[in-house]
Amino acid sequence: MRALQLEPLDATFGARVHNLGLASVDEPTFEALYEAWLEHALLVFSDQFMTRDEQITLARRFGELEFEIAALSNVMADGNLRPDDGTDEVVKVLRGNMGWHHDSTYMPVQAKGAVFTAEVVPSQGGATGFADMRAAYDALDDGMRARITSLRAHHSLYHSQAKVGHVGKGGTHGQGGFDDNKDYSGYGFHDGPVSVRPLVKTHPETGRKNLIVGRHAYDIVGLDPDESERLLDELVAFACRPPRIYHHEWKPGDAVIWDNRCLMHQATSWPMNEPRVMWHSRIAGDPTTESALSA
Repeated sequence: MRALQLEPLDATFGARVHNLGLASVDEPTFEALYEAWLEHALLVFSDQFMTRDEQITLARRFGELEFEIAALSNVMADGNLRPDDGTDEVVKVLRGNMGWHHDSTYMPVQAKGAVFTAEVVPSQGGATGFADMRAAYDALDDGMRARITSLRAHHSLYHSQAKVGHVGKGGTHGQGGFDDNKDYSGYGFHDGPVSVRPLVKTHPETGRKNLIVGRHAYDIVGLDPDESERLLDELVAFACRPPRIYHHEWKPGDAVIWDNRCLMHQATSWPMNEPRVMWHSRIAGDPTTESALSA
């Protein structure tokens, strides 16, 4: 076992891990890595350059996968850039992802976390932001905590993508990511019941409470739509400010592993005439703790 070399980020969460190759971590070191992940919620690594199979193998060590790997990219399989002219559904999803969110809150089971790596990065922009929803909950005043403690909201990818002018096409639960042309695979645009989730969640492994809000959340049960929207916007604005946020500026070979149960994240813009190729492996949530509620 190698002792972890951790450098905390300048935020309420997160740490850089130095001098560790993720593709060859022994089991005792991985156990320490997992504990550090639970504590810090975001781990950042440089100079990894994992193969797709190595990334999938690593992600599986954190649990079953919601999907193995998907490219989050404005580059098609033939190497051409996707048109940024309002016609490409993948670009619409990439732009939607620039809103703060938790992954898969719109699915029957919310994701546990993700392994995310950089292959090609643009000359500027394209950072990924993260927000500590544990620290956000801790910083709420007593009145707001009392107000939201029993509230629950609907979560839908149809709803969140509509905000950026994207009318989603129905897909399946079982396939993730993008295809090789102008269409999104439809992952998340499902015809099942709309997920309902509490605004306040207790982390199943750490016991800490955190907020569950973000762009997929809407229509708080028991509130009128305007009041619901105002409250959700207020919570996101409160949560996503220093020292509770960190934006990672990518270099090729970088990898991050985040806990989706207690962090939100967002993409940020970059010049769409430059390629950006990222690889996302999504760790499935435990149905006993991450399943949506009944309305």
